[in-house]
Amino acid sequence: MENNKDVLIKKIVAAEWDMFQGVNNIDGQRASCQEDPKTFEIMRSSQFKSWDEDVLESYLDDLESAVKDDRNLLAEKYARMMASTSPLEYAKIKHLLPPLDPEIPKLIDQILEIVCEWEKELVEKYPDIIKRGRQLESVDDNLLATSKMTYYRGELCTYSLNTLRILYDSIKKMKLDNVNGSKVILEETAKRYGYHSIEEANSILSEP
Repeated sequence: MENNKDVLIKKIVAAEWDMFQGVNNIDGQRASCQEDPKTFEIMRSSQFKSWDEDVLESYLDDLESAVKDDRNLLAEKYARMMASTSPLEYAKIKHLLPPLDPEIPKLIDQILEIVCEWEKELVEKYPDIIKRGRQLESVDDNLLATSKMTYYRGELCTYSLNTLRILYDSIKKMKLDNVNGSKVILEETAKRYGYHSIEEANSILSEP
């Protein structure tokens, strides 16, 4: 029988997938990942496994409110990323995005500061897995590649102030308890792809 956390995650991923279907590239075309629900489900549910239930409940409320307001949070997420990956194009569309509460940018910076520390730890411990993903820092952004920090920032900009506040509280507690939230996500991802552990995945992926 599913627990409440798993039920919340399933509802969130389903809502996000519906929104994801309404996202278009700059040229108006769909991306190949929009035809791959399995990978989408693995990546998104793995992320949410690291969240507490109160964060999940708040974010689900964000998604449901967005539907009522005819907003597509995933389209907004990718649009926000363009501030770094494609600033000229972003300048043309930024007026279409809802303004952020004045408290939000500071909260995002505080969250990303901790997450960046976690990600750097993973680079040191599991280089052969990490090198297969996105670059970490926004300085590496370009039109064809989005860094983890830019991706995270774009996503965090779509969360409500309430969600960001309790997410930050949760992340601070994880750090205080010496829990690496990014490692929690990576462990779940490795498991979903059939590996017994991150160590096993890193070892196998290091083979030529």
